[in-house]
Amino acid sequence: MTSNDMTQDGIPSDEAAARLWLRDPLVVHLGAGADPNLAARGIVVDRTTGTIVELIPAGGEPQGGAESVSEIVDASEHVITPGLINTHHHFYQTLTRAWAPVADLPLFGWLQNLYPVWARLTPRALELATTVAMAELLESGCTTAADHHYLFPTGMDEAIDIQVEVVRALGMRAMLTRGSMSLGEKDGGLPPQQTVQDAEVILADSRRLVEAHHERGAGAQIQIAFAPCSPFSVTTELMRESATLAAELDVRLHTHLAETIDEEDFCRERFGLRTVDYLESVGWLGDRAWLAHGVHFDDEEIRRLGAAGASVAHCPTSNMRLASGIARAVELEDAGVAVGLGVDGSASNDASNLIREVRQALYIQRLRYGAEAVNCDRVLDWATKGSAAALGRDDIGTIGIGRQADLAMFRLDGLAFSGAHDPIPALVLCGAEKADRVMVGGRWRVLDGHAIGADGVELDKDALIAAHQEEARRLIAG
Repeated sequence: MTSNDMTQDGIPSDEAAARLWLRDPLVVHLGAGADPNLAARGIVVDRTTGTIVELIPAGGEPQGGAESVSEIVDASEHVITPGLINTHHHFYQTLTRAWAPVADLPLFGWLQNLYPVWARLTPRALELATTVAMAELLESGCTTAADHHYLFPTGMDEAIDIQVEVVRALGMRAMLTRGSMSLGEKDGGLPPQQTVQDAEVILADSRRLVEAHHERGAGAQIQIAFAPCSPFSVTTELMRESATLAAELDVRLHTHLAETIDEEDFCRERFGLRTVDYLESVGWLGDRAWLAHGVHFDDEEIRRLGAAGASVAHCPTSNMRLASGIARAVELEDAGVAVGLGVDGSASNDASNLIREVRQALYIQRLRYGAEAVNCDRVLDWATKGSAAALGRDDIGTIGIGRQADLAMFRLDGLAFSGAHDPIPALVLCGAEKADRVMVGGRWRVLDGHAIGADGVELDKDALIAAHQEEARRLIAG
């Protein structure tokens, strides 16, 4: 299918009111413990509403028969999963991948070397970085992404607005967080002074962004959350005021927490508290917050987080890259914490690939809990249902009647899958890298492995890469 066959919203031009049948897939991932026969013959999508309207069981057909659908897609060589959901990223960091001076450093040293580089960020650089990150995520099967943007150097006052435009152009969903840093080096924080802002500026812009861009309810494309960067880069007052404003405006809260022992030591020395105690002291210990990493929680803290309804974004590749440790994901989930997956910033992961992160989560968590406790279905649920819960959404992350038609379709062909027997284990264990097709709200956003923008035109990746590389070189060179 060519771009000329499509309307601007990605629906085929002669089927704008179509019901589409994804017929006879290898398997549909309905979640751990679900009966795969419930959708053995596929899924029917109403493309006018962007929702799933039928799951067709083994031996069945669409209600009204095959003639009741306008389009049939042969899915016999595909595994269909809910669109994957990325709960933690820093899109701008795609500009500083694989930079030798930080390639072998732990978190604090890594940050101290990169902060001055990131302080040179420009609007054009952020636009390109966001596009690269989201396109890479999209082609890996991701339909919704949360970005934690906390850098607002001179000239970057409209950073989140720039990201909103990219999200709309690509046709994905996003939780864009208005991050912040207000505790600079001269006041005992980690960031250099040129990267911090006054609390009044941060809070005013946070309110503006919610009023301008935040969407509510099923099918929301763009949502805003508040995300003070971390205990070592913001003041206690800003943490409290962000929680108060989030409650007033009914939006979510996000921050890094318990990522490293260095962070734990910082909280003890500066506040006299462990990280979860600090979280509670500033009014963040509740179901509005999802926390990036959560590697170093103790037993009691895990219990308290579960009782409070908090969520955790597990970032296995980043935690391995920076040698931060292994999050206690199984115990967190068993305690009632929603566990989602995040690729984290490309500079600490060097990739924005969520299906690859599923495999990483499986292996690193098996090191802690063993093979039987961490199976392929469970980690796929972290990347879908768990991630949706972490972002406060119940309209995405699962495949069911009435849910948003956010779907990823993966082929199991090529040498990597030769000899594989069972589709879900093959998807995870054999190392899938890219989705063949991806749908967001009933509209194709990836076809034949290539991202399709909201205008129905295939993304010019060669031009994007060239421009992005140029900005990356400029940023490093100063």
